[in-house]
Amino acid sequence: MVHPQYKFLPKRIILVRHGESQGNLDGSAYTTTPDYKIPLTPQGLRQARAAGEKIRCVVSDYGNSQNWKVYFYVSPYERTRSTLREIGRSFSRKRIIGVREECRVREQDFGNFQVEERMKVIKETRERFGRFFFRFPEGESAADVFDRVSGFLESLWRDIHMSRLHHDSSSDELNLVIISHGLTSRVFLMKWFKWTVEQFEYLYNPGNCEFQVMQLGSGGEYSLAIYHSEEELQQWGLSPEMIADQKWRANANRGDWNERCPWYLDAFFDHLADSDDSADGETGD
Repeated sequence: MVHPQYKFLPKRIILVRHGESQGNLDGSAYTTTPDYKIPLTPQGLRQARAAGEKIRCVVSDYGNSQNWKVYFYVSPYERTRSTLREIGRSFSRKRIIGVREECRVREQDFGNFQVEERMKVIKETRERFGRFFFRFPEGESAADVFDRVSGFLESLWRDIHMSRLHHDSSSDELNLVIISHGLTSRVFLMKWFKWTVEQFEYLYNPGNCEFQVMQLGSGGEYSLAIYHSEEELQQWGLSPEMIADQKWRANANRGDWNERCPWYLDAFFDHLADSDDSADGETGD
């Protein structure tokens, strides 16, 4: 049970990757069609309709909740807008507070028209360079996406705290549904949970129309471990330490700190300890 003082917060923030697109099926589509115009396949449309039914079950607590509402954010790309239309079939108008197209949650920019063979070479180079900092020619790096997603999160929090989502916190359970892209969702989670660049490098995209549920815990913190199993978190590339943190967040009090960065801190303090030991062993002339 969520503490009453956190009732104004959304009960869930759900990240949804778009359905199967023509580009997922055939990479050559990007050579003739701008990325933002790539459509869903028939399979992608079916995936989106099925996702809508599943998301409705989640936000309604499988029919046990009567006072739930949803607010949608959607990337401006054709494949995400089509995914939203199909998902929306599962919701009556009275359940939808609003829909907002949000450009900052769009796909990573890979450049303009993409020559298939050239992109294969570029993506191989990205694997050697590092997926977070590698910038596509005429496009973006994941670090660039991180910056714009950070701006979106700041706006999102202002909307929540200033009640701009027209949400009656005294009775309704608000669920935010963000329909976006694989890398954008990974970057969103990285920013929210303060994951490091090294942790990001091991993350995997969710599948087409797979969704990730950040649910509000009893103490006011969001966690992936309330709805999702440990096996699911492992499939997305979360390390044992990251999974342990998600489990901690499920019951943590809002504002508590559980931040450690072992790649830096452990090595740093071990080095200091070794230095201190060496210093203690030294003798003067």
